[in-house]
Amino acid sequence: MADQINSLEDLQAAVGDAEGQTLTLDAEPREPVRDELGRSYATGKRKDAVARVWIKPGSGKITVNGKEFDKYFARPVLQLIVRQPFGVADREGQFDVMATVKGGGLSGQAGAVKHGISKALQLYEPELRGALKAAGFLTRDSRVVERKKYGRRKARRSFQFSKR
Repeated sequence: MADQINSLEDLQAAVGDAEGQTLTLDAEPREPVRDELGRSYATGKRKDAVARVWIKPGSGKITVNGKEFDKYFARPVLQLIVRQPFGVADREGQFDVMATVKGGGLSGQAGAVKHGISKALQLYEPELRGALKAAGFLTRDSRVVERKKYGRRKARRSFQFSKR
């Protein structure tokens, strides 16, 4: 290991020399994924909630489980969470969203819808992937509730200790 690789050009030269040719680092652009109705579909997950999300160009109407989303997610914080991907992608009011969500509580469901909207937006317009990925919206939040252990009150909480 006499040569140390410090840059991308050094790596390209080393791999190219090993194979007898030069490497090309150009990736082909992603293609939009849409169905016959012009919609993109994605599944979003958060805690125990799973959201199925369809987006299509429209006036910005968001429907969750057949209800207006401001009626379904009554707390302003949850409404803000659901709208975040459109703000990051600078596409507010340009897409209609139809989502069905099951499982978990309202906070987990809002996170699942946000994840689904982000993935569907990235499929509809692949050039938005960089902004959504940088904001961390395409990554599934893997934190879930820890299970209760035997001999304990909760997952980690013990019963009260009595010395006498």
